[in-house]
Amino acid sequence: MKHNNKQIILMLGILLFPLLSFAQNITLPPSGGNQKSSVSQWMGIVKVSFTYNSPDVTGPSGENRTGKIWGELVPWGMNNLGFGTAVESPWRAGANENTVFYTSHDVRIEGKDLPAGHYGFHIISSESGPWTLIFSANHTSWGSYFYDPEEDVLRIEITPVENDFSEWLNYGFDDRQLSSCTAFLEWENKKIPFRVEVPDIHEIYLSRIREELKSSPGFNHTSWMQAAAYCANNKINLEEALTWADKAISAPFIGQESFQTFQTKAMVLNAMGNTEEADMIMDKAIDHGSASVGAIHQYARSLIGEGRNDRAMEIFRKNAKMHPEDKFTTNVGLARGYAALGETKKAIKYWETALANLPEDQKPNLAYYEKEINKLKENL
Repeated sequence: MKHNNKQIILMLGILLFPLLSFAQNITLPPSGGNQKSSVSQWMGIVKVSFTYNSPDVTGPSGENRTGKIWGELVPWGMNNLGFGTAVESPWRAGANENTVFYTSHDVRIEGKDLPAGHYGFHIISSESGPWTLIFSANHTSWGSYFYDPEEDVLRIEITPVENDFSEWLNYGFDDRQLSSCTAFLEWENKKIPFRVEVPDIHEIYLSRIREELKSSPGFNHTSWMQAAAYCANNKINLEEALTWADKAISAPFIGQESFQTFQTKAMVLNAMGNTEEADMIMDKAIDHGSASVGAIHQYARSLIGEGRNDRAMEIFRKNAKMHPEDKFTTNVGLARGYAALGETKKAIKYWETALANLPEDQKPNLAYYEKEINKLKENL
């Protein structure tokens, strides 16, 4: 696409390339008033960010450029900017220096792999059809004046969408999940979104965990317990997780036998499908002196959630036998156990006994407990 001299001057002036700045040795405000901006998003421990200079729709002299951004201020396609080594240049996706995209770890952009690092971010806009987003290995050059397609690391095609008016060119992140987000550029009436995903977020965490367990966190049994529980909850890396759970229990100098460490090992065994051994470990946990009424109660409730009602009832009964001094939690447990087994009358009986012994700190929950009883009575 050819441009006359007037168009070239317009692009150089409005896209704000300060030729004299290369000789500048003092600190001055950014050219054109386009303030430098930075925005970051974490996906777990993975950080992605944009650093850019942000122009606005209103021009440097106060002119209203609404309707003149796309196709005029930002020309369609590739363009000869009249300076630098590039014969044809994309848009720098901002103003002044390079717009820089950074990712701390390997990611996928719209399903395509992008290694960790810094990238010059450029866009080839189109009057019709998809736009091309470019991630260049060159992130230090000024704008797109020295753009070289040989330095492209990744190109993807995206179709912009209409957007609420944005005076300033902004980058941001939507739909923020543990292992993905949607990055976007928005300016005037357009938004250019693209998906960023972490291919294996759990492996990144496991790598970090392994390193941390070799340093000061590894001298605390809680760290080994947390590492094993993370694997159990996500059903990953279970063989190694089992060794971590054992270290939490019995590693020299740091291991501790407790309800929590035994329960963590049982969690791993359950995730491995070894329910029988997990139950044996939990029996040991319940008999341990560190086992509280509440901890045993919550374990039994989790069994109901798994559909193991008979095992849950066994634990609720054992809790009541071990702690006759507790007249509330143990009776709530028996009520829930009988309700799970379909023995409604017995469940109501134990709920009523529990509420007759309602502790002071549980009185704010009275309405909730009464609702539980009423639901049972409706089923009689």
